[in-house]
Order: sequence, then structure tokens, then C-alpha cells
Amino acid sequence: MQGFGILTGGMVACIVSAAFKSKYPAPAYEDNPLGSTVPQADYVWRIILMFGSIPALMTYYWRMKMPETARYTALVAKNTKQAAADMSKVLQVELEAEQEKVVEKQHNQFGLFSKQFVKRHGLHLLGTTSTWFLLDIAFYSQNLFQKDIFSAIGWIPPAKTMNAIQEVFKISRAQTLIALCSTVPGYWFTVFFIDRIGRFAIQLMGFFFMTVFMFALAIPYHHWTQRENRIGFVVMYAFTFFFANFGPNATTFVVPAEIFPARLRSTCHGISAASGKAGAIIGAFGFLYAAQNQDKTKTDKGYPPGIGVKNSLIVLGVVNFLGILFTFLVPESNGKSLEEMSRENEDEDEEGIDMETVRTSENRTVPV
Repeated sequence: MQGFGILTGGMVACIVSAAFKSKYPAPAYEDNPLGSTVPQADYVWRIILMFGSIPALMTYYWRMKMPETARYTALVAKNTKQAAADMSKVLQVELEAEQEKVVEKQHNQFGLFSKQFVKRHGLHLLGTTSTWFLLDIAFYSQNLFQKDIFSAIGWIPPAKTMNAIQEVFKISRAQTLIALCSTVPGYWFTVFFIDRIGRFAIQLMGFFFMTVFMFALAIPYHHWTQRENRIGFVVMYAFTFFFANFGPNATTFVVPAEIFPARLRSTCHGISAASGKAGAIIGAFGFLYAAQNQDKTKTDKGYPPGIGVKNSLIVLGVVNFLGILFTFLVPESNGKSLEEMSRENEDEDEEGIDMETVRTSENRTVPV
């Protein structure tokens, strides 16, 4: 649904800016810097931003109506009766809790900072945090600064040739087109293939093609800045969004919800997500400074010289390549139960022997 959110946000920005542009015409910045931003333009960004509260409120309402997961209720909250009731409601079948089947294995309740967790899931957590971190550096850089890249190649007119509201319209229209043609299809390719080819393959493929297309844009960057080649640049740039979403931008938040024990699942997912937001901050502010022209006379006002758009794209290509490497720390969870992935049903001794059940001489299985 994130893809539809990006698409809807762009459409709202287009509609609002188009309405204000028609109602309050203004000269271009190069003709009248002060008059190019009409007082009513202050309402444009406020309306667009406030519109985002509507799905947030809807999310809050429906989340309050949603029961907690049965695994959490039964295994962590130790309320099997409520878990059965919740499952009955969701699955629309009659279920009855059987308290005697829930065996508490206190000796297997290792914590987040225990040696047992590090042994079982330490590399998994490193994999989920690092890949989400690296993905968000690249993804948020691409999303937040599309306008800078599109302006650099001439797909969007220079800011000085437009008034403020017209610039909002042009930028949102370009971003909506990218979302419609690449972002949303990428997500739905993931929906269709994630249980067919698996999470690992999708994430590895996504990082790989993001790396390829980023280097293909960065290395011959001067070629793409030519007016006759800018459509090719936009198409290839759109492919980086397609493979971000038919790739790690979907799997990095799916996998952490599947591979950790129920009592630690939200914590590990939260740590992974927080790592991603740290990457987003680096991507947003880092690219803002890094993409500045190397000539200090051509930088945006108030910014020091940077390494330029070309070198910034090369850095993003390297970031995506690192994402390929760290993906190998993330296990494949496709076709496996949550208990199997998290190994919650195992109780290993120091020699790694499964002590959950023992075999008697009559070859009968006896729960311990």
C-alpha cells in the first residue's frame, strides 16, 4: 500500500497546486522574485501535508479494531483463551483453547542481549538492520531529490523560470508519473512473486539491478544531460524505483516480521526499522549536501560545494552494492512457518541436540 500512498500523495499535490495556480497567477521568479510566491501559496503545502492525516486516522481506527496476533497472545501474554477467541473471529471458525497443550519452557526464554540470541539470530539481525539501513540511504535520496536530478538533466524547467506554485505542480507531476510507471508496479510484482521465488531472491535481485542502473546513470552522466537523451535517463531512473520496490523496499520490512521469536519479533523489527530511518536521514541530508555542484559559484544558496550529482549517484551505486553483500546474512523464510524460522520450538543443549522430544526404545515420541 505504500506505493499507492506515494501515488496518492503526488496526485493530491498536483490537484491542489493546479487549483491554486489557476486561481492565483504569478510571474516567474526571474521576472519578479518577490511576486513569484503569492501569499496564498502558504496554504498549498499545509493542505497537502494535512491530507496525510486522513489515512493516518483511518489506520489508527482500524488498528484499534484489530486483535493482537494469536502467537503473541498465547506465547508472550500467556492467554490461550483470548488467542483462541481472536483466531475464531479472524478465521471465522470455532476454536477452543487447550491449555494443557501449551508447554512453558522457561529455560528457553532467552533475551535480546543473551548469548543464545546472538548465536541463533545475531547475524540475522545484522542482516536485517544493515540492508534496511543501506536501502533507505539510496531510496530516500532518490525520492526526496528527484527534482534536483530532473532539473539537472533538463526534464523539469529551471526553478527561476517558474513561480512557486507552478514549480510544485511540475515537480509533483513528474514524481507522480514515476510512481505510476515504476513504484506501484514494482510493489505489485513483489506481491505476485514473493511466495513464488522467495524473499531472498527478490531482495538480491533488487539490490543488483539498483546497482546496475545507478552505475549506468552515473558513469556516462554527461551523456544523459544532453537534451536528446533525457528521456532515456528518466526511463532508467524509473527502473531503479521499480527494482527498489520489486526488491528490498518490500522485503526489508517483510523478513524481520518472520524470522525472529514471537516475544522478540516486534523489538527486532523495530530495531531494523530504526536502522532504516537512520539511513533515511543520511540519505536525505547527505545527498542534499553531496549533490551540490563542485563549483562554489553554482551551489544552492547557503550550501558549501559538494561532489556533484554524478559522484553522488556513484556513491548510491556503491551503497546498493553493499546491500547485495549484506543480503547474504538474511535467511530465506519462504514456505517456512514462523516457529520454524525463529526456532521457537527448539531447545538446544550445548552440543546442539534437540531436546524438545526424546525417542523411547519403542520408537514413541514423548514430549518433554
